[in-house]
Amino acid sequence: MNIADAPPFPTVAPHAAHGPNERLVVLHFREEIAARIGTLARCIREDYRGRDLAVLGVLTGGFVFVADLVRALDRPLTVDFVGLSSYGAGRTSSGRVVMTKPPTTTITGRDVLVVEDLLDTGRSMRFLLDTLRALKPRSLRLCVLVDKRARRTTSVEAHYVGFTIDDGFVVGYGIDGGGRHRWIPDLCRLEEVPG
Repeated sequence: MNIADAPPFPTVAPHAAHGPNERLVVLHFREEIAARIGTLARCIREDYRGRDLAVLGVLTGGFVFVADLVRALDRPLTVDFVGLSSYGAGRTSSGRVVMTKPPTTTITGRDVLVVEDLLDTGRSMRFLLDTLRALKPRSLRLCVLVDKRARRTTSVEAHYVGFTIDDGFVVGYGIDGGGRHRWIPDLCRLEEVPG
């Protein structure tokens, strides 16, 4: 489907929701996501021209975004992943951040770009950025697919932002809801339907 042929936003996604009292509303179709990633990649390529770029993806929700962004960057770089957890199987952050997988690549003295799926309250990202700063990278920047600025409780700003939304539980394009919906190629809002 061409973006020009896409139905007006928002639209109910043709993807199966998690349960009978839930529905998915498309926020951004896959074509729009691909176009936005192309724009982000051009900006990042320009900003990191001639520099030793280390991309550090945040698992697990960011894996699709990291893969597509790295391919769009089309330049030499290294890729590593870190794991953080504050959600568990629920829809709200517990507020307690745990690093489940530390980086394995040395980032000291390197230009590090953290790539994350969703920036929400900022607590997890503040924890990660503070942890990484202690490793003394040359520079440290943040790229997020979805920025939920209205929910921010901690001072964290992304240098590169795909999309900004006010609120809602976002799933699809690698982002899950209770371990489901990662396979959906669009970004959707998971809504409860009275029933």
